[in-house]
Amino acid sequence: MSYDFARYLNIRSAINPVLSPDGQRVAFLSDITGIFQAWSVGIQGEGVARWPRQLTFFSDKIWEIHGTPAADHLLAVGDVAGNERQQFYLITNYGAGEGGREGHHVIRLTQDDQAIHTFGAWSQDGRRLVYTSNARNQVDFDLYLLDLESGTARCLREWAGRRSVVAWGRGDRAILSVDTVATEQIELYLLDLESGQERHLAAGQPHARYSEIRWVQDQVYLLSDRLHDRGALCRLDLASGELEPLLFAEELDAAAAPHRGELELLAVAPQGDQAALTYNGDGYSHLFLVDLVNRRWRRVESLPLGVIGHLQFSRDGRRLILDLQSPVQPPDIWLLELETVEARQLTFSNLAGLDPATFVAPELIRYPTFDGRSIPAFFYRPRQSPPSQGYPCILYVHGGPAGQQRPDFDVRFQYFLHRGYALLVPNVRGSTGYGRHYMMLDDVERRLDSVADLKHAVAWLHQQPLIDSRRIAIYGRSYGGYMVLAALTEYPELFAAGIDVVGIANWVTFLERTSPWRRAHREREYGSLAEHRAFLERISPIHKADRIRAPLLVLAGDNDPRVPLFESEQIVARVREAGGTVEFVHYPDEGHKFSKLANRIDSFTRMADFLDWHLGGEAG
Repeated sequence: MSYDFARYLNIRSAINPVLSPDGQRVAFLSDITGIFQAWSVGIQGEGVARWPRQLTFFSDKIWEIHGTPAADHLLAVGDVAGNERQQFYLITNYGAGEGGREGHHVIRLTQDDQAIHTFGAWSQDGRRLVYTSNARNQVDFDLYLLDLESGTARCLREWAGRRSVVAWGRGDRAILSVDTVATEQIELYLLDLESGQERHLAAGQPHARYSEIRWVQDQVYLLSDRLHDRGALCRLDLASGELEPLLFAEELDAAAAPHRGELELLAVAPQGDQAALTYNGDGYSHLFLVDLVNRRWRRVESLPLGVIGHLQFSRDGRRLILDLQSPVQPPDIWLLELETVEARQLTFSNLAGLDPATFVAPELIRYPTFDGRSIPAFFYRPRQSPPSQGYPCILYVHGGPAGQQRPDFDVRFQYFLHRGYALLVPNVRGSTGYGRHYMMLDDVERRLDSVADLKHAVAWLHQQPLIDSRRIAIYGRSYGGYMVLAALTEYPELFAAGIDVVGIANWVTFLERTSPWRRAHREREYGSLAEHRAFLERISPIHKADRIRAPLLVLAGDNDPRVPLFESEQIVARVREAGGTVEFVHYPDEGHKFSKLANRIDSFTRMADFLDWHLGGEAG
């Protein structure tokens, strides 16, 4: 039976779990209503306790929720029409009061609609929180303290750069923060709130990434690539800034075989004696429990293999909550009993009546590229037999560029497979998940090397007898949209169609117009207007638009603060001036990501119709 795209877009998901202090309920984000909102559900019992309760009712997406073990309230983070100017909302409880009675309130905490507010950490009693905001000048993120009882916020310190709070410790007397200077350079700072003195903990150290920073029982644990290309679990000495390695990624290689990758997520139990971490092996999450006292680890094998999104210990350290998805299973919330290492699924997202047996899992392949490197990629093959001339194929390019395409549940992919399209999804150089060195292989002057990796992806497809080499389309969004335009202009003979979603067409105008708080960070990776303008102009697809031979579909959001609408408008105009075929659709109530169900249905249906018309698809 054939289904339209809307059917697949009605498949639901549950992510971002937060356990209540008593461990009886879990809050999470779900798109049950068609747009992500906050929900909660009981983890024990039957009947009303196991029925999910909606906590927020906004017309726009809720992006994050944050809980504290000290109180029954939650913090929800949302914006308006995708403008990414995040605001805070207090949810007074998890949807079930004393005796299980329903009742809660949602109270707006921040009032500056033009500012971005980034959650940092809760106080020990859960009555205050610290966060950063660019309210002062739209560029620099300053430190603020918000008192929930009075609803007032005050600036504690003015900072320069993209600062964010990662931990609040020493009895609420000290704050750890990071400055994200560039993707590969994150700086660590310790602020003493009583004296006002701040120390740069990473001063004099090589550039490195620091993530998943956990301040528990006067110890600070984190993941970093300062000591190892693919990361290490470390203990941070706050006095000296030195890192004590506890576990290197390479020590887990054998346990995660045949997959290979880097450390990714970290949670530390409130008692400080154990940790949980994930090893991202070729995109798959391998979960490990670590005894921090004896420095021993064991792999958890009771969960399905897939992609884990969040980790949180219960207050007593006996349970671990997480979200998990796979190529054939949408994201849902799972609970792990640590004593028995038994896993239990808590939410069961609706599959919109589709048979899960029809979903397709990819094959992990590697193909050679121009310099002898091996590029990892996922190859999806439709379940139906190929047409006589072979499957039409979509080459999908992820954004970032410091990102990674994972073996997660992607309704787009499953729909295209249902329609008879094969997909090749590479993680070209510059992707994360394969170590620091691989991530930096496309920086500045090496930008087009990653585009060359796409040429060799097509060469691999040409060697596959099941693929029709005349019907290969390329599709990507954000930085992936730039890669689409670059591939269509550098190698126009290789593609039968292209789909560019919120892509960069002109590096100069992009850097001039992207949100001011992002510009310096982006210039470190892409190149600066002051030093690399000529190079940026040379690699910009806008100046080669006359080379585009394939039909092009361009999609954008009017409120995009990252890649402004102008990028899409100018490539559409230039292709039309050159006599090319281009369709253009933009949504006035969306930003960089399309979040409203109606717009997602419309945009993806247009993609499907576009590909069917130009490649044949199911009808081919």
